[in-house]
Amino acid sequence: MNIILSTLNSRFTHSAIGLRYLYANMQELQAETQIMEFSINDAMQSVAEKLLLSNPNIIGLGVYIWNVSLIAELIHIIKKVSPQTTIILGGPEVSYEPFRVDLHDADYIIKGEGDLAFYELCKNILNDVPSPRIIPITLPKLTDIELPYKYYSDNDIKNRYIYVEISRGCPFACEFCLSSMDEKVRAFDLDAVLEEFEVLWHRGARNFKFVDRTFNLNMRAANRILDFFLAKESPYFAHFEVIPDHFPASLREKIKSFPHGALQLEIGIQTLNLEIANNISRQLKLEKIEENIAFLENETTAHIHLDLIVGLPGESLKSFGANLDKLMSMSSCEIQIGILKKLSGTHIERHDATYGMVYSDIPPYDILKNSELSFHDIQIMKRFARFWDLTYNSSNFKKSIKLLWGEESVFENFYAFSLWIYEQTDSTWKISLQRLGELLFSYLTEVKQIAAEDVATPMLEDMMKLKGRAVPSYLKPYATDFKRSAKSGTSGFNKRQA
Repeated sequence: MNIILSTLNSRFTHSAIGLRYLYANMQELQAETQIMEFSINDAMQSVAEKLLLSNPNIIGLGVYIWNVSLIAELIHIIKKVSPQTTIILGGPEVSYEPFRVDLHDADYIIKGEGDLAFYELCKNILNDVPSPRIIPITLPKLTDIELPYKYYSDNDIKNRYIYVEISRGCPFACEFCLSSMDEKVRAFDLDAVLEEFEVLWHRGARNFKFVDRTFNLNMRAANRILDFFLAKESPYFAHFEVIPDHFPASLREKIKSFPHGALQLEIGIQTLNLEIANNISRQLKLEKIEENIAFLENETTAHIHLDLIVGLPGESLKSFGANLDKLMSMSSCEIQIGILKKLSGTHIERHDATYGMVYSDIPPYDILKNSELSFHDIQIMKRFARFWDLTYNSSNFKKSIKLLWGEESVFENFYAFSLWIYEQTDSTWKISLQRLGELLFSYLTEVKQIAAEDVATPMLEDMMKLKGRAVPSYLKPYATDFKRSAKSGTSGFNKRQA
């Protein structure tokens, strides 16, 4: 039997931990199994060709929100060319119904965690033992699962993020999140996991992304993991998803000890409106959140990534704007603005009638309108989020972007800017850094009527912080004064660039 485990990652630098879990648990079938990863940027006919070159009996495909439409296309091609090949699907997009993409050409679907179920199904197929087409969700004991980390290749370690975990599940019940469907948090044997991490480290792994939903829930485990990294020499990179209201003293001291660039914390805020949070069963401890963000901002070098969601049931643009303004007053870190999605299986659907929630049935299943936000409002906010990424989150305009709002509302001023910039470009994509900077300069000087010299100085500092970058044409009239006032070597500016 020839078995292939595959998926379409969202980009080349990502790796699929799920495939490696399946491979690690294939027992006697492992010798006949191989992993083949692709990305969503690959042509599906080319992917199908490579998958079928070895005439596999079974192809297992991981299905996620970013690849589900392409997976449907891939299945169609494979079944047209090689109808005898058995296709097994697993992953979040097939774990809960309704399935909103046509996947009927697949032979089997494994719901939930397939670490052990995939092997059992393959064994049944090999022995002609009948199995249901849809395998129901089961939660295997984590002690029964072989760990996957030795199956990251040397190429993965050199070129990709290494995804790891020390637990599964989430104790919270946020209604928009699939993790809320888990009954409880389950932890792996930490000693065994750390042994595997040590092997990865000695093989050269330096980029670790933890997929645990609440890394700082168990202090004993979190502290041991942080100790693992603090005992190593930098450079390295560790990424964790954390809850914002649980940073006891022991955790704080360790986070403070990480060198610059080594630690990234992703914090799901989503909303700061207590009424809206209650609507979606999300716990908010505002005082603790504010206290902990201030600690991370002022006492650590960790890169902080905060999340806000547009379109939550009952939340108006005014409320969202207040959330953004509040977060900006608390922190200068990256704020990711997302659009609410309705994932199959989540309880967010219970608000559909009350708040007029209308979603797309096409991935990523995002909100189209509700009782507070029209379709036009949602479209504006999608563009707002994109321009926010290009300007604020990118840090390309770290100093000059703040001229947009000064001491006024961040939301209101950036909202006006995003409307204006879309009028100029009719696009949110393929806008060069040069063009983006020119648009920002024009808006600040012509619409906001800020003196060009007052805009040029911070913009030159932003644009010239990378050595070797040429002075943009719209800033050349101000470059001489900038050069004269800048201290040697601090601005990234030199005579040749002028």
